[in-house]
Amino acid sequence: MNITPPLKSLHGTAASDKQFLMKRLPIVLLGFMLCVFFGTSAVSADGPDSPTDKIRVLLVTGGHPFERSQFFQLFETNSEISVQEVEHTNLPPFLKSDAATHYDVLVLYDYWQDISEDMKADFIARLKEGKGLVVLHHALCSYQDWAEYRRIVGGRYYLKKDLVDGIAKEPSTYEHGRQFEIRVADPNHPVTQGVKDFPMRDETYKGFDMTTDAHPLLTTDDPESSEVIAWSKTYEAARVVFIQSGHDHVAWDNPNYQRLLHQAIRWVAKGP
Repeated sequence: MNITPPLKSLHGTAASDKQFLMKRLPIVLLGFMLCVFFGTSAVSADGPDSPTDKIRVLLVTGGHPFERSQFFQLFETNSEISVQEVEHTNLPPFLKSDAATHYDVLVLYDYWQDISEDMKADFIARLKEGKGLVVLHHALCSYQDWAEYRRIVGGRYYLKKDLVDGIAKEPSTYEHGRQFEIRVADPNHPVTQGVKDFPMRDETYKGFDMTTDAHPLLTTDDPESSEVIAWSKTYEAARVVFIQSGHDHVAWDNPNYQRLLHQAIRWVAKGP
């Protein structure tokens, strides 16, 4: 049986071909333009769905116990970032220039005192390159004998009596499980954008320093806390954010805290 249609019925005449194409040309062109537009958008979209566009975070822990699984959920739920954790004892190689090409932001949640001269130099070199820095909770207590760390972070928690620029400093204090109110000092800052005053149950710090170049983001009037409990600043080419809160899962589960942390990472990643 011959199932091949007649040539004329498949192709038609030259005149009918021309009329057919002219009638459908606008539809064909529109379809082509839509394919190009949406295809290009899908390739060049710079959102969290594209792994190459994620903010790469190096998360430094160690020296202080914490609830690991709950803490890491803070970062796993942030679709804008990819995270690599490193224990503080393994940190020095990650501060070298070659390794630093693999992350955009340092998040410190460690508590450590020993630091070599090489590590100091590498740390400062990364900040001069514009690596973002977010310092959380007890990381304010690190490197008590390194004066530059206070200037980098924008403050210091004092573990013992000290003398800074001729001013005597008493040991700072802390208190677990305080229920207190946090106030947004600068609602227009990218880190606090969309955050309203909110209650928090967390560990408070009192008697720690804040340098004059730090910009207050959050405050409290709790008597067992210093007044300013979060700030932003710059150091060399780096943006820096310190957030005092964050002792355990009660604080981490607070959606305001989650938003502050996510927006802090985003802000410092963009550079000055």
